[in-house]
Amino acid sequence: MAAKRFAACFLRLVLISLLVAYSFSLPLNWRSLNLIKKVNRKGPYIGLITVFPPEETAFFQIGAFKPNQKHPSVDLSGRRFLVGKIHDKKVVYVRCGVGMVNAAAATQQMLDLFDILGIVHFGIAGNANSSLSIGDVTIPQQFAHTGIWDWLGIKLNQCLNSSVCLPQKPQLVVGLRGSTANIFVDNAAYRDFLFQTFQVSSVDMESSAVVMTSLSNGFPVIVIRGLSDLAGGQAGHNSIDIFGSLAAINACKVVVQFIKQLHLDTREPGFPRSIHP
Repeated sequence: MAAKRFAACFLRLVLISLLVAYSFSLPLNWRSLNLIKKVNRKGPYIGLITVFPPEETAFFQIGAFKPNQKHPSVDLSGRRFLVGKIHDKKVVYVRCGVGMVNAAAATQQMLDLFDILGIVHFGIAGNANSSLSIGDVTIPQQFAHTGIWDWLGIKLNQCLNSSVCLPQKPQLVVGLRGSTANIFVDNAAYRDFLFQTFQVSSVDMESSAVVMTSLSNGFPVIVIRGLSDLAGGQAGHNSIDIFGSLAAINACKVVVQFIKQLHLDTREPGFPRSIHP
């Protein structure tokens, strides 16, 4: 009986995978191709990729994104790519969806179809490092070789509202390690294993897929993640439901400041080797 249930479950997963793969391989219609050509004539762009609705809400709540008045969006294979600017830098934004398959597919779509300089991937993540706190923002070195910038003193949100605040001021931390898997980590023993064995500080479900896809296509990439919970290290209920939105806002603040400080050379793809304020 158990074998039958397993077989039925496996068959459903195979069918779902086939449907996902088919949706990603649907041919573009001439209207979409024509619109993409028009958008690319105004490029190149910085590609922005986030994951799920709360992160997208935080991104728009920041108010830095200004949509293109003539060509504000392009719909492709169930995703909406938004075209606009942040601090006079041209950007294309997409919400990829949860998991590594979605992240890799959306990244490949963006790199294949749009005139992209590089990718900024951002969102929230679990905290596997006891020396870090909820609300901190990480730029893992494992995902992107970043460096030290003058704007590391950026002010991050400490309070969700007038009555819900973190006990300490969040900070921006650069150069640690992050990990990705198709599981939501909410287990103290596994959290400790990841940190003690691999010195992992943040855990999420998409970043390594975005990094691998970007780098294998020859494009630079940076990952910016706000820590929303303790990945199982907490006593009681996981805090993502409480502080997830605050972590997303803090990640978005760092993204906007990062884009603001970029001095781009649009003659060649890629982020500059150094960033000057």
